Amino acid sequence: MPVKLQTNYSEFFPQLKTDLLYLDTAATALKPQCVIDALTDFYSREYGTVHRAIYDLSSQATTRYQKSRETIQKFLNAKKASEIIFTKGTTEAINLIASSFGQAFITPGDEILITTLEHHSNIVPWQLMAQERQAKLTVVPIDDEGNLLNFEQYLTPRTKIVSLTALSNAIGVMPPLETLIPLIHSFGAKVFIDGAQLAPHHPVDLQTLDADFFAFSGHKTYGPTGIGVLYGKEELLNMLPPYQGGGDMIDTVSFEKTTFNTLPTKFEAGTPPIAEVIALDTAIQLLQEIRLETIHDHVLSLTTLAHSLLTTIPNLNIIGPKQPQGPIISFTIDGIHPLDLGTFLNVHHVALRTGHLCAQPLLNRLGHTSLARLSFGLYNTEEDVYRFIDHLKQVIASLR
Repeated sequence: MPVKLQTNYSEFFPQLKTDLLYLDTAATALKPQCVIDALTDFYSREYGTVHRAIYDLSSQATTRYQKSRETIQKFLNAKKASEIIFTKGTTEAINLIASSFGQAFITPGDEILITTLEHHSNIVPWQLMAQERQAKLTVVPIDDEGNLLNFEQYLTPRTKIVSLTALSNAIGVMPPLETLIPLIHSFGAKVFIDGAQLAPHHPVDLQTLDADFFAFSGHKTYGPTGIGVLYGKEELLNMLPPYQGGGDMIDTVSFEKTTFNTLPTKFEAGTPPIAEVIALDTAIQLLQEIRLETIHDHVLSLTTLAHSLLTTIPNLNIIGPKQPQGPIISFTIDGIHPLDLGTFLNVHHVALRTGHLCAQPLLNRLGHTSLARLSFGLYNTEEDVYRFIDHLKQVIASLR
């Protein structure tokens, strides 16, 4: 039986006060009213810049901004708040590390390792860095369910960094990070974890996980757009050059030389997204109040229910693991293009993702160019699953 939350959290989300059936949380999560209020209240009554002035609005905004960093430190169980860097999102975090780590550590002939499971944002930055540094980009293959194949044989003494997803956005498979990270470290390589799909619905303990870098996006974590988080071990971040230059990330500037600020400001050039950081704090506090363990059990139980019901539909093919590992299911239906399916489901006010899912190499490996994907959030219910199945059957019948 699905695990039911004691509170119906859909009531916290104003967009769900209509007949919308939202099943695209893996793309972006809807926003609870408390996050919307945090944004508007800050802009309407409390707005001020940070780190730059002594007047009350500025000092109060700075205090709240720093509190948000401490909230996220605890959310991830990082050692220090200074290891938390604010970015625009996971994509910028990956680009930051690819660029700065590449400058600091990658030399011609070195190797970067990724997997077939990756989102485009965890492929392209490493391609660019490999081209720039004359390094080799190696890809770990998968089987038909998304399991990594012969991972260890792709690690060599020249492997400098491995970047991999914690939870595939396309097929919902979770690589065994608890065994992979120690293995990677045994070869002397560093580890970057794309946590964009993991952080919203699964507890993260970075001190136990021992990843060198980890990133997630605010908008997938029930927070605003334009804000993300990069974690890095302090000793590594101190060894990396800045990613961008500008205000706040400097210590002293002259026409002859610039010295840089300490962590985390060294990597946060310019006026930051202050309101978004504060609203993300509100979103994270909501997740902590509900408890990530509870959210994980809830969304996984909904996914398991949906998976079992989908397997009863003739000519429907679930792509990925045989049993759900995260709140994501992708599928095809023989004779119906996913884009047609999504278009007709939209008539029933069902929102789900169709297309290549920003994972073209993965889909190519699995023999597809397009999939339909449903993904669950804390606001979804057992009723949503049954509504979706009913609408799906209606659409299939109309397209036959």
